Amino acid sequence: MYLAAGRGGPSNAPARTAPAPGRTRVASTVVALGAVSLVTDISSEMVTAVLPLYLVLGLGLNPLQFGFLDGLYNGVTAFVRLAGGHIADRRQRHKLVAGSGYALSALCKLGLLFAGGSTAALSATLAADRVGKGVRTAPRDALISLSCDERQLGRAFGVHRAMDTTGALLGPLAAFALLWLTADAYDAVFMVSFCFGLFGVLLLYAFVPGRSPRTTCNSPAPSLRSVLRLPAAPAFRRVLATATLLGLVSVGDGFLYLVLQKRLDLDTAYFPLLPLGSAAVYLLLAVPIGRIADRIGRRIPYLLGHLGLLGAYVALYSPATGWPLTAAVLLLLGTFYAATDGVLMALGGPAIPPQQRAAGLALLQSGQAVGRLLASVLFGATWTVWGMDTALALAAVALTAALFTARFLLPARPTEPR
Repeated sequence: MYLAAGRGGPSNAPARTAPAPGRTRVASTVVALGAVSLVTDISSEMVTAVLPLYLVLGLGLNPLQFGFLDGLYNGVTAFVRLAGGHIADRRQRHKLVAGSGYALSALCKLGLLFAGGSTAALSATLAADRVGKGVRTAPRDALISLSCDERQLGRAFGVHRAMDTTGALLGPLAAFALLWLTADAYDAVFMVSFCFGLFGVLLLYAFVPGRSPRTTCNSPAPSLRSVLRLPAAPAFRRVLATATLLGLVSVGDGFLYLVLQKRLDLDTAYFPLLPLGSAAVYLLLAVPIGRIADRIGRRIPYLLGHLGLLGAYVALYSPATGWPLTAAVLLLLGTFYAATDGVLMALGGPAIPPQQRAAGLALLQSGQAVGRLLASVLFGATWTVWGMDTALALAAVALTAALFTARFLLPARPTEPR
């Protein structure tokens, strides 16, 4: 475990007893970043909630084309995360780099207004939006990781993700309300989404501190070569390999919601509400699972969370219908994200030196993002060629095999706090 060097004070001063994890307050930086993510996620999820409907039913794209765009939307971040994280570490400007990413994503919501039905224009706009997400995510998570005790990272990320998910709940509601009020005017959704995104940028610059207390101005600037050598550390390498492998068999939400909509023959007007169920579960479980992960180890919740995703695959493949199927899929999907999203960052963070935290987390997120990009493209191609049921069955088999491998690949306590 890496310790930040303290400033000032006699070397023989008595050591402070670490407060009990359950009695400490969450760092103000975590709360401020949570507020930024809440507002930004309203903006993002307004678009995400209607995007599958807009592309498949509105523009008539087939599953393979949607799989490409969905993979692009979720995976293109892999190619810019490392650059954003490295620049943030090298310049010690995590807030500035994160802010530029938030601003770019906000502007891209305006781009959707002018993309029309052009697949090329949509691809470019969605790619630019995900570039913004890729640039901001690692510096933001590094600020969270460096602002609190490493023994409480699960709880800190849980609080942040819970606030983030509150935005994920409100975003689809706002999209649903706008589509209902404006008779399916997607342009209104994109415009309101831009306004929320811009507000998130303003919150970031107003309330988030520019530097982490655990970084120092006289720290040597890390080189890109040193970042690429991070996987040489066995603990980090195993976490990275596990995240990449499991990402490769994690089908995107958009596909799962489309499968559910087809199973239920759901009215398209209610499609944007589907993410609300999984987001509500995520909101309720993010903090409790984060605290449990801090106590028992982060490996177990992370792996069990993927069992929840496997359960969602199986439920969608089963003959179940109606509200039991809907409840089961949304519950399992929400549990999957609550047990894996922030927990993965808490699992990998302590294995990375503080001065390379943003780049290291970016490397971890990139491996996962590349895997998910390929998963969406492969699932879309399988659906197009062999049908929806075959695609689901193959996804379930692949995830089962990946989980069996990950159980042995991921060390029992690679970076756990002592």
